[in-house]
Amino acid sequence: MHTRYSGWVRDSGRGRPSGRPFFISACAIVAFVALVATRTSLAVSVEGGKQIVDNERVTVWDVIWSSGHGAAQPRPTDTVTVALNDGPIRVIDIMGTEKTITRNVGDVQFEVRGEGHREESVGAAVPHDILIELKDTKVAPLANTSGYPNAFPRPGSRKIFENTRVVCWDYTWTPGVATPMHFHDKDVVVTYLETGVLASTTPDKQVVNNPHYFGFAKFNSRDRSHTETLIQGKGRAVIVELK
Repeated sequence: MHTRYSGWVRDSGRGRPSGRPFFISACAIVAFVALVATRTSLAVSVEGGKQIVDNERVTVWDVIWSSGHGAAQPRPTDTVTVALNDGPIRVIDIMGTEKTITRNVGDVQFEVRGEGHREESVGAAVPHDILIELKDTKVAPLANTSGYPNAFPRPGSRKIFENTRVVCWDYTWTPGVATPMHFHDKDVVVTYLETGVLASTTPDKQVVNNPHYFGFAKFNSRDRSHTETLIQGKGRAVIVELK
């Protein structure tokens, strides 16, 4: 188990977008429009970032990094960064030290409070990330009395990082194959790395279709039991469980 990490955790999945995402059914389009319309109002306080979630546990930013601004600013919280594009990037830390790395979509970086970095392009691609600020509010995992296994680990999941604050999983849904019914004992931030629609079914057979698209991130509260089936498109995500 890692206790601290300030580099990128490599994931072997590629999952890059092939153009502007779209949904293949009218139902999914309607759901997508509703999802966008209910997002948190955008605010900017991370360089190149738009705030998409803010609650007592996390602030989540969609960050497209600009270039040429000197050293990075120290972050006021521990942070998790999820890469949304492949290839080489230049990383600049709070001391102004630069290094060039090559990363993949879905790679994860953890930085402790007081550290920080910013990114610049090397070549054509502009670095694009989901940045998750971890607040100090502590919420212990729930005791699982549901009769179902915890959400993670699950068959096909891969743990890519763990420390005292978070557990990060990479998971790909198989089209038409339902996940085992499971219980979420922890709050999570999910970053989707493909575009598609997941059908969520509760133990009492209530079904909700949840569209997602590449780069979409959301917060899901704990204390939920359901199974999920990929009914359209593709499904892959980095799931950050909050300890």
